[in-house]
Amino acid sequence: MRTDRGAGAGAKHSKVVIVTADAAFERTAREVFSASSAIEFVAVQGSLSAYAEALDLENATVVVADLDAAPPEEMSALAQLVARAGAWPPVIALTQSFDESLARTLLQMRVADFLVKPIGAAELVRACARVTKGPANGNARTEAQITTFLPAVGGAGGTTLAVQTAMLLLYSAGPRAKPSTCLVDLDFQHGAVADYLDLEPRLNLAEIEPRPDRLDRQLLEVMLSYHASGLAVVAAPNRPAEMRSFDPDVVTRLLDLVSSHFEYVIFDMPRTWFSWTDSVLLGSNKLFIVSETTVPGLRQAKQLVAAIKERLDGGPKPQVIVNRFQQRMFGAGLRRSDLDATLGDAFAAVIPNDYALVREAIDRGVPLDEVKPGNKITAQLKKVMLDGAPNVEGKTSLLKKFKLAG
Repeated sequence: MRTDRGAGAGAKHSKVVIVTADAAFERTAREVFSASSAIEFVAVQGSLSAYAEALDLENATVVVADLDAAPPEEMSALAQLVARAGAWPPVIALTQSFDESLARTLLQMRVADFLVKPIGAAELVRACARVTKGPANGNARTEAQITTFLPAVGGAGGTTLAVQTAMLLLYSAGPRAKPSTCLVDLDFQHGAVADYLDLEPRLNLAEIEPRPDRLDRQLLEVMLSYHASGLAVVAAPNRPAEMRSFDPDVVTRLLDLVSSHFEYVIFDMPRTWFSWTDSVLLGSNKLFIVSETTVPGLRQAKQLVAAIKERLDGGPKPQVIVNRFQQRMFGAGLRRSDLDATLGDAFAAVIPNDYALVREAIDRGVPLDEVKPGNKITAQLKKVMLDGAPNVEGKTSLLKKFKLAG
């Protein structure tokens, strides 16, 4: 390998790294980038598969990978490079040819952009400028906004609320090339998220557990399922006859990786408290306990709020959502005043009851709004999730949170 730097590197403000075996392209890139005293230009002359693992990404502002997309080792090297880079620096792929299959593969790898040769100097500069507009502070990684649903009792409808919340956040993010939202089913024994969305669950924790160091962005991509809406889903196949418990380091490593690659992450939790539950709750920005509209359900929710506050001092403030609520003017049944009196300041909202709508959406594997636009359940969730629901500032990675919890 031969690495050349542009002149005057000591005064540079941006660093462009290009890996290419094309001497003519390397000369063109050098001429355009070295003309600016504000740019440090680094050329790595050779194939990407030869240098992806050892490529120095420190202080890089953008990486341009010139590759022949045909050899499998080049595509594998690109996936490895993107996984190493994480959220920063952005990686631009440069290819000799282009088709729909290649475009899909590059999008799944989360490359920042892809260009087809021959390419002019001006187009290359524009692409680099475009992808380096974020993160705003350069090397900082953006932490996901994490929303967690924890059931107070069985059958409270937490999975339904988690799925619909994920859809709301996905659509609120607007159209974009990369998926912005990931829904994670943490009930490894009885999880229903994949069934609700009619997806094949692809997470295999048993494969990861012996070698947790293998878990990187490329392996995560293999274990993600995608809904037609663009929602990314992490879910494992159900094993109802097994009591499944995994190394907490494996689970928190998985969740930390997910949170570093998506803008919004939603966790659907099991009722059982595992060794990794503390770290998940501590790493959350919003924590909702889901109760049904019954006296036992409200009692369980109140007890769970108290237990979390005592156990996780300094963590997110647990809020209770009472699901399937029916307001009655007369006769027996719980009223809003009863919920306020029982739950106090932990009471967040009620979700109206519409069993037929929810059942049809689940059977079809689609969001509620696709079955009935403007329905009351979605409208209420929007108020809770998008209009000033409680937040916790200063979140750090789940791995760091786990260390604090341990």
